[in-house]
Amino acid sequence: MIVCALNYNTAHPRSTECHDPLRGWISRYAWGAADYHGVAMERLRRVEARLRAHAADPAIKTRCYVDTGPVVERVFASYAGVGWIGKNTCLINQQVGSWLFLGVILTSIELTPDLPAPDRCGSCTRCLDACPTQAFVAAHELDATRCISYLTIEKRGAIPDELRRGMGNHVFGCDICQDVCPWNRKAPRSRAPEFQAHPERFHPALAWLANLSDDDFRAAFRGSPIRRTKRSGLRRNALVAMGNSGERGFVPALKQLSEDPDPIVAEHAEWALRRIGELENL
Repeated sequence: MIVCALNYNTAHPRSTECHDPLRGWISRYAWGAADYHGVAMERLRRVEARLRAHAADPAIKTRCYVDTGPVVERVFASYAGVGWIGKNTCLINQQVGSWLFLGVILTSIELTPDLPAPDRCGSCTRCLDACPTQAFVAAHELDATRCISYLTIEKRGAIPDELRRGMGNHVFGCDICQDVCPWNRKAPRSRAPEFQAHPERFHPALAWLANLSDDDFRAAFRGSPIRRTKRSGLRRNALVAMGNSGERGFVPALKQLSEDPDPIVAEHAEWALRRIGELENL
């Protein structure tokens, strides 16, 4: 197995540095104009082609995966020496950090294996301590059902009430445990045009997200991994963020959205109204 890593870090600020209550946070990996699966796969195919061109046996077998098959890429990446699995369960490279897309090539060619990378997390627990929903049961152990990335992307239906406050302004994914990681302080920035931030995907306006029509959603997020959360899920997430903002200016829109035909949207709008009232009384 050959493991490849692709840096997707950009010059834009981190979630821990952005505090505009009118805007929501989309995870860094989804900022680009294209879905990372296709971008990384295209590069992986180039490596595969070179591998075949230089192989002594023309009948070699290869198969490529970019987060699309029954392969836990980060585990194999750690064995291949690309990096170590940090306490936040992300793969970390000493020079590049953790803003990495991983891809693998399975091949029938016999290769000399690389040595695993040493674990350099040491006694640091910044990622564990920073998680607002306390998703880390222990170092290297994540309760996915409490993770903001799961809640905002994979979770269907209503978000558990007790976890909504911890979501802050996150509307798609979460970067906090990587944002606070010391190994990302000097992470290099990618020049790949596909990973540069699309204007509608970096720190978008919450009111806009909450009122997205079907046509708006398709147009704004065509070809993006953000489509995975679906329009209803993205609107739901925006409403939670609006409630957590405490912004009184959202109240008229939330009252209108509390009568939305989508029951999930309506219920989260009602919650947001109550949440703003709670924050006003603190």
